[in-house]
Amino acid sequence: MSTAQTGGDGDGRAVPAAGGPGADLDALASLADPLRRALYDYVAAQDHEVSRNEAAEAVGAQRQLAAFHLDRLVAAGLLAEERRKLSGRQGPGSGRPAKVYRRAERQRTVQLPPRDYEAAAHLLAEAVERAGADAALHAAAREAGERRGAAAARERGGAGPASAAELLAALAAMGYEPADGSAAGAVRLRNCPFHTLAGAYPPLACGMNLALLEGLVAGLGAEGVRPRLDPAPGRCCVVLSKNNED
Repeated sequence: MSTAQTGGDGDGRAVPAAGGPGADLDALASLADPLRRALYDYVAAQDHEVSRNEAAEAVGAQRQLAAFHLDRLVAAGLLAEERRKLSGRQGPGSGRPAKVYRRAERQRTVQLPPRDYEAAAHLLAEAVERAGADAALHAAAREAGERRGAAAARERGGAGPASAAELLAALAAMGYEPADGSAAGAVRLRNCPFHTLAGAYPPLACGMNLALLEGLVAGLGAEGVRPRLDPAPGRCCVVLSKNNED
């Protein structure tokens, strides 16, 4: 649902944030309210911090009611808040700081009964790294991506190259949250489905991620699209560009 927050262990590696299934259930239960869910979805979809006024206008709610639900989402750990002056000015007469919201970094996962696949992924990644089996992992990731892409191509009938909309849909189905980059010539991914793993094992996880998306593009038939590594804070390390773009 949201990107994962990482901490650290004794070796300096990032680890998944602590939290029990009871807390996660309570947090996700807060989304049962339709207005609260709409506010969360809007804030989470933005590349910028959202003010109360913007959020209220986006979902068609009164500002005071939107503010109440936004603060409840903060209390549930689903949104993060801070205060800043929306005018951009400083000093006397520049106005009071206002609350702005963004999606919280902590990952929420609920499985009943509880399962710890995250810990298993970290153990497997450590084993791959120790064995120097990066190439085998990347090959497996590329093949998995091709299978996912081919399945999506079959769903659309498999005739002709995939459209930009079909590529975005396939990326979203895999949890990447793509931002439509048709105007800029590149698709940037606001979410990394392997966030905690990438924090602990950056070269290994990012290489796996790149190979997975290379396979997806090939299997889907997205002609003229090239996944490439372009890491930056707050988004996935892979960007999808046109073949003639750097």
